[in-house]
Amino acid sequence: MSEEKKKKKSMNRLKTMYALRANIDANYARSVEAVKAGKPTAWSMVNWWESDPILKAMDIEIVYPENYGAVSAAMGRAQKYLDRCDAEGFPTHMCGYARNCIGYIAEMTELGKIPPDAPMGGMPKPLLLVASGALCDARIKWFQSMGRYLDAPVWPVEIPHPGVEESQQPGVREKCIKFMAKELKEMVAFIERLTGKKMDWAKLEEITNDLIEINRIWYEINEFRKARPSPMHSKDFWSCMNASLYPAGDPKVSIKLYQDMYDEVKDRVDKGIGAVENEKYRMVFGELPPWHALNIFDELADRGWNFVVESWAYHPPAPIDYTVFKDPLERIAAQTYQWMTGYFADALEAKEYMGYFAYPYSQWARTFQCDGGLFHPLMTCRTATNHLILAQDQLLKKWNVPSVIAEGDIVDLKMFDYADTMRKCIVLEEMMDQNKKIRKERGLEW
Repeated sequence: MSEEKKKKKSMNRLKTMYALRANIDANYARSVEAVKAGKPTAWSMVNWWESDPILKAMDIEIVYPENYGAVSAAMGRAQKYLDRCDAEGFPTHMCGYARNCIGYIAEMTELGKIPPDAPMGGMPKPLLLVASGALCDARIKWFQSMGRYLDAPVWPVEIPHPGVEESQQPGVREKCIKFMAKELKEMVAFIERLTGKKMDWAKLEEITNDLIEINRIWYEINEFRKARPSPMHSKDFWSCMNASLYPAGDPKVSIKLYQDMYDEVKDRVDKGIGAVENEKYRMVFGELPPWHALNIFDELADRGWNFVVESWAYHPPAPIDYTVFKDPLERIAAQTYQWMTGYFADALEAKEYMGYFAYPYSQWARTFQCDGGLFHPLMTCRTATNHLILAQDQLLKKWNVPSVIAEGDIVDLKMFDYADTMRKCIVLEEMMDQNKKIRKERGLEW
């Protein structure tokens, strides 16, 4: 055995991560089998639990093209779909997830079946496409384009986007939740007409409460990461966030698996066990990672880097009392709205009127006591990029937390320079060491 193989890994992965990851992977194979058995399927954008419970309550299998883009990239299989999308005439600067998906369906349409070499068994042809108006530029038009290939109707799920100051005005929250619930009621009526089945409202209530419980446990798990040393690395977060963000499987199974992870992470905190041996630098990561180059985090772990928190958009909302909403549709809307605006009150207090996408990094850099940041602007996603320079500036000015920018993409590996990113990170270490001294002189907690 070579010396390289003998070397002990610095990153201490959670044991419970593997069971969660396996359950997520199994959902793809189960979806394909379910469709073969005649079960209707919806392809859905990540919608932050707004339409998921409705689809699940109506016994519609859910497949998530965005997650499939990450899977394709992580397995090194995305390039073929990206090239096919380019050949179909779509722009190369379009969202990497969208390009991967359109390339996939173009091949599937041509073959008349799931491509035989498709990662994870592929995505089966849908009855319905569920788009979302949340955040991203490409969302509605991407799904409209897919509808032409797949001959499937597109239903857009709406979510209000109030500004920081506007969101705190009297009655705004209540009006937004009522609006969302009304839209969801129309979605229920549409799916009833499409499938010829009536909504099981008792089942919807149960699933809604299960998804709220999943996010409560997942939130508490991530709160443990504030401990020193931090018990959980971002790599485990990204491996396990799908059970919350993309709840395709049985929610009760996910609750059990997240509870097991909660117990393991708590035990690590109690025993002072970190996710990285000899934690030297506590890091924040900005936006989605380069799925095709995740081994860079292992190399950085060897240098004592522990990524203890990452982008707000993929985290569950801070828990609130949802029992005040008797209508399950309002309860669904309240959780999605809480995810979108839950930190707005603090942002307003900090006078962050325009930069609320950047604000959570500033808040978390202090509460998670970060030494530095690694920001990954996505060259094909304006929404996941436009706030990162502001976040970088705020971290340094407010808390003397320096960071580096490493441009890349979530799917297209040609856009990420691994060696250059490592060089930048090594230079950042000197800056982090110097700013630790400055924070101490300022009397900050870390």
